[in-house]
Amino acid sequence: MDIKNAAEKYNDWIISRRRWYHAHPELTQYEKETTAELLKDIREIGITDIKPFGNGWYGFIAFIHGGKPGKTVMLRADIDALPVREETGLPFASENGGKMHACGHDAHMAMLLGAAKILWDIREELTGTVALLFQPAEEWGLGAPEVMRQGGLQGVDALYGVHVWSSLPALAFNFESGDRMAGAGKGSIVIKGAGAHGSAPHLGHDAIVAASAVVMGIQAIVSRMRDPLKPLVVGVGTIQGGEGYNIIPSRVEMSLTIRFYDEALGRAVGEMIRDVAERTAKAYGCEAEVSYYFGVKPLKNSAENLVRIARDAVSKLYGDECLLPMEKLTSSEDFANYGEKVPYVFGFVGVQSPDIPGSEQNNHNKCFTVDERILSRGAAVAAQFAQDYLMESGVEK
Repeated sequence: MDIKNAAEKYNDWIISRRRWYHAHPELTQYEKETTAELLKDIREIGITDIKPFGNGWYGFIAFIHGGKPGKTVMLRADIDALPVREETGLPFASENGGKMHACGHDAHMAMLLGAAKILWDIREELTGTVALLFQPAEEWGLGAPEVMRQGGLQGVDALYGVHVWSSLPALAFNFESGDRMAGAGKGSIVIKGAGAHGSAPHLGHDAIVAASAVVMGIQAIVSRMRDPLKPLVVGVGTIQGGEGYNIIPSRVEMSLTIRFYDEALGRAVGEMIRDVAERTAKAYGCEAEVSYYFGVKPLKNSAENLVRIARDAVSKLYGDECLLPMEKLTSSEDFANYGEKVPYVFGFVGVQSPDIPGSEQNNHNKCFTVDERILSRGAAVAAQFAQDYLMESGVEK
């Protein structure tokens, strides 16, 4: 069966699935109904070899076994949503208040379901196995590590993933070698001082003043304490403290996000933050408690053969003109952590169209949406990649 024609044949079904998942978003570690619906879709396709995740985690892996023995390639989609109140005005907008697929995971699920439908039709032609990973908890960077802890990559030889992205025009794809997305860490700083009446600041130790100095001080890590050839972001996302306008506060809490391309720097920056925060707080008569979590590795396409197969899949189906360059990003993807176990390729699917309001918005925006023409194409490219990888690697394990 011709994969391009099959994708067009299933176009309406793929769109309908995207709309169902868009209307029913669930947050990280609460993807219960999403998983149930995905299982229903997979079983209706005809796939019965399914491995659920345990220990209270949602999502699963389904397997399509080819007509000939060979290697195993995994295709991945993430399934969780964000705590965003949707304002797209779409007729299939979120029915779950304060939750939205603002990052496009609804599109990822629909494309993988479409690929599953195509690959099931041609399963006798496949030389090996296709594993379909519906991964939970990407937004918190927890899903990929848990998939690996539960042995989800056992027996997998190569891994493919994509993300819809609004800076690319609809119907375009990007698969490039090298750095593609930054690694990410997160941290918290608690400043402890001594409270006093607002009229007598000398009788206390002002945690807000100390926290303000810490916020400015940790920026010196970026500007003065790391190699300027190694990009780094240290950002304070929240700061909370104080009880009243006339009270010297005794406690302030801050949360941080950290982004990097150099993994060693990403691991070392936690101690740098701790050192600056503790020394700065002490200068103001306060204490600082710092915690740091290294969560997501930098995402780098280093498996040149997989990049080539992915690019060739796009060219074969839709022409070289659909392959466009794209700058690397400082956003992050827990997909990168899979590189500890399996070679991978990760790409981007353009969704921006002048005819689709919201498709020009950044991912995570309350108005973000996609040009649905990309869904069947994304499904086709994933299926073509899987078929071509298995055919090329074509040796019995």
